[in-house]
Amino acid sequence: MPKLPYKEYIKTLNKISKAITSDLYLEDVLKLIVTLTANVMKAKTCALWLLDKEKKVLKIRATQSLSKEYLKERNIKIGEGIVGLVAKEKKPLVISNILKNKIYKEKELARKEGFVSMLSVPMMIKKKVIGVINCYTSVEYKFNISEIDILTTVANQAAVAIENTELIVMTRVIQDELETRKKVEKAKGILMKEQKISEEEAYNLIRKTSMNKRVLMRVVAEAIILAYEIK
Repeated sequence: MPKLPYKEYIKTLNKISKAITSDLYLEDVLKLIVTLTANVMKAKTCALWLLDKEKKVLKIRATQSLSKEYLKERNIKIGEGIVGLVAKEKKPLVISNILKNKIYKEKELARKEGFVSMLSVPMMIKKKVIGVINCYTSVEYKFNISEIDILTTVANQAAVAIENTELIVMTRVIQDELETRKKVEKAKGILMKEQKISEEEAYNLIRKTSMNKRVLMRVVAEAIILAYEIK
């Protein structure tokens, strides 16, 4: 594994920083992170695991590997295996040969993929772990302090990008819901005025039309408003 180029590291951080304020969907952000990280670390494979807060398990969410077997869905509990241990201890872990390591669980998969050495770091926001990033090499390699620090910085930048993306998605959902409510309220008012019906009857009419036409209530409401405005 060649020496880590500092310029490439800076470029990677800049690209991840841009992802933080981008309109990319979460899956796109995750894919970008693992691809950039693998490039800057000169790693055979980079994998990103995210913590499912409700189930309290880590799930593999992105890798630049094309291997179908490596991409298959699997869960790891906090404290279980290398990934779970790194999430629990909240500190990086270097393994020079994963095939000889007692804690590493997926040795058969590692053999098939050609993994030898591994660097695993937690993705942190303040003191909270949201996931883990793993980098694998195809030959035995000793990651140095500089490389550990760099991947830790990248992981923490990535954590901010992920948190930000989830916040953006949540905000959009809330905004869409509020916009739908506003339009349904406006459409109800129009129906109440035009058809001399009650608020409940107007709402039920919009909902029934939505179900019959198999479209969102917002679409029905927009059609009612448009029809009224062009009269």
